[in-house]
Amino acid sequence: MDEILHKELTNKILGCFYTVYNTLGFGFLEKVYENAMMVELYKQRIYAEKQRPISVYYSESVVGEYFADIIVEDTIIIELKAAECLIEEHELQLINYLKATDKEIGLLLNFGKRPEFKRKIFTNDRKRM
Repeated sequence: MDEILHKELTNKILGCFYTVYNTLGFGFLEKVYENAMMVELYKQRIYAEKQRPISVYYSESVVGEYFADIIVEDTIIIELKAAECLIEEHELQLINYLKATDKEIGLLLNFGKRPEFKRKIFTNDRKRM
Protein backbone atom coordinates (compact mmCIF):
# COMPACT_ATOMS: atom_id res chain seq x y z
CA MET A 1 0.00 0.00 0.00
CA ASP A 2 1.70 3.17 -1.20
CA GLU A 3 -0.41 5.62 0.78
CA ILE A 4 -1.24 5.00 4.43
CA LEU A 5 -4.98 5.10 5.02
CA HIS A 6 -5.98 8.24 6.98
CA LYS A 7 -2.31 9.13 7.51
CA GLU A 8 -2.85 12.83 8.30
CA LEU A 9 -5.57 12.17 10.87
CA THR A 10 -3.59 9.33 12.42
CA ASN A 11 -0.54 11.60 12.78
CA LYS A 12 -2.65 14.29 14.49
CA ILE A 13 -4.04 11.72 16.94
CA LEU A 14 -0.54 10.48 17.72
CA GLY A 15 0.53 14.08 18.33
CA CYS A 16 -2.29 14.38 20.88
CA PHE A 17 -1.22 11.09 22.46
CA TYR A 18 2.35 12.26 22.98
CA THR A 19 1.20 15.65 24.29
CA VAL A 20 -0.99 13.94 26.88
CA TYR A 21 1.74 11.45 27.77
CA ASN A 22 4.40 14.14 28.11
CA THR A 23 2.09 16.17 30.34
CA LEU A 24 0.68 13.44 32.59
CA GLY A 25 3.31 10.71 32.38
CA PHE A 26 2.30 7.23 33.47
CA GLY A 27 0.50 5.86 36.49
CA PHE A 28 -3.07 7.07 36.05
CA LEU A 29 -6.13 4.98 35.26
CA GLU A 30 -7.25 4.66 31.64
CA LYS A 31 -10.24 6.94 32.34
CA VAL A 32 -7.90 9.84 33.17
CA TYR A 33 -6.05 9.39 29.88
CA GLU A 34 -9.34 9.07 28.00
CA ASN A 35 -10.55 12.38 29.41
CA ALA A 36 -7.21 14.06 28.71
CA MET A 37 -7.21 12.72 25.13
CA MET A 38 -10.68 14.17 24.61
CA VAL A 39 -9.47 17.57 25.84
CA GLU A 40 -6.42 17.46 23.56
CA LEU A 41 -8.40 16.27 20.52
CA TYR A 42 -10.87 19.11 21.11
CA LYS A 43 -8.01 21.62 21.36
CA GLN A 44 -6.74 20.36 18.00
CA ARG A 45 -10.28 20.69 16.55
CA ILE A 46 -10.59 16.97 15.97
CA TYR A 47 -14.11 15.64 16.43
CA ALA A 48 -14.23 12.63 18.76
CA GLU A 49 -16.73 10.66 20.80
CA LYS A 50 -15.91 8.65 23.90
CA GLN A 51 -17.58 5.47 25.10
CA ARG A 52 -19.74 5.13 21.99
CA PRO A 53 -21.69 1.86 22.00
CA ILE A 54 -20.92 -0.55 19.18
CA SER A 55 -23.15 -3.54 18.44
CA VAL A 56 -21.53 -6.85 17.50
CA TYR A 57 -23.42 -8.98 14.98
CA TYR A 58 -23.40 -12.66 14.21
CA SER A 59 -25.60 -14.04 11.42
CA GLU A 60 -27.53 -10.77 11.30
CA SER A 61 -28.28 -10.94 15.04
CA VAL A 62 -26.87 -8.64 17.71
CA VAL A 63 -24.86 -10.86 20.01
CA GLY A 64 -23.10 -8.27 22.10
CA GLU A 65 -22.14 -4.69 22.64
CA TYR A 66 -18.95 -2.94 23.60
CA PHE A 67 -18.04 0.66 24.16
CA ALA A 68 -15.25 2.14 22.09
CA ASP A 69 -12.88 4.21 24.22
CA ILE A 70 -12.77 6.94 21.56
CA ILE A 71 -13.91 7.14 17.96
CA VAL A 72 -12.33 9.97 15.98
CA GLU A 73 -14.25 11.64 13.16
CA ASP A 74 -16.35 8.48 12.77
CA THR A 75 -13.28 6.94 11.12
CA ILE A 76 -10.69 5.70 13.62
CA ILE A 77 -11.17 3.61 16.76
CA ILE A 78 -8.82 4.42 19.62
CA GLU A 79 -8.31 1.79 22.29
CA LEU A 80 -6.50 3.12 25.35
CA LYS A 81 -4.36 1.14 27.75
CA ALA A 82 -2.45 2.02 30.90
CA ALA A 83 -0.44 -1.18 31.09
CA GLU A 84 3.21 -1.99 31.66
CA CYS A 85 3.43 -2.92 27.98
CA LEU A 86 1.20 -3.85 25.08
CA ILE A 87 0.51 -7.53 24.65
CA GLU A 88 -0.99 -9.60 21.84
CA GLU A 89 -4.42 -9.71 23.53
CA HIS A 90 -4.64 -5.90 23.37
CA GLU A 91 -3.97 -5.98 19.64
CA LEU A 92 -6.48 -8.78 19.05
CA GLN A 93 -9.10 -6.85 21.01
CA LEU A 94 -8.67 -3.86 18.70
CA ILE A 95 -8.76 -6.03 15.58
CA ASN A 96 -12.04 -7.56 16.78
CA TYR A 97 -13.46 -4.06 17.26
CA LEU A 98 -12.49 -3.24 13.68
CA LYS A 99 -14.08 -6.45 12.42
CA ALA A 100 -17.32 -5.59 14.22
CA THR A 101 -17.63 -2.12 12.66
CA ASP A 102 -17.24 -0.34 9.36
CA LYS A 103 -14.08 1.34 10.73
CA GLU A 104 -10.87 0.28 9.02
CA ILE A 105 -8.20 1.90 11.20
CA GLY A 106 -7.53 1.42 14.89
CA LEU A 107 -4.94 2.91 17.16
CA LEU A 108 -3.87 1.16 20.32
CA LEU A 109 -2.35 3.76 22.65
CA ASN A 110 -0.55 2.69 25.81
CA PHE A 111 0.19 5.16 28.60
CA GLY A 112 2.65 2.79 30.30
CA LYS A 113 6.14 3.41 31.65
CA ARG A 114 7.08 4.19 28.07
CA PRO A 115 4.53 5.48 25.57
CA GLU A 116 3.64 2.85 22.96
CA PHE A 117 1.26 2.70 20.06
CA LYS A 118 0.19 0.19 17.44
CA ARG A 119 -1.70 1.01 14.28
CA LYS A 120 -4.04 -1.71 13.07
CA ILE A 121 -5.93 -1.96 9.80
CA PHE A 122 -8.77 -4.25 8.82
CA THR A 123 -10.19 -3.15 5.49
CA ASN A 124 -13.89 -3.31 4.78
CA ASP A 125 -13.34 -5.54 1.75
CA ARG A 126 -12.17 -8.26 4.20
CA LYS A 127 -15.30 -7.98 6.38
CA ARG A 128 -18.42 -10.07 6.00
CA MET A 129 -21.44 -7.99 6.88
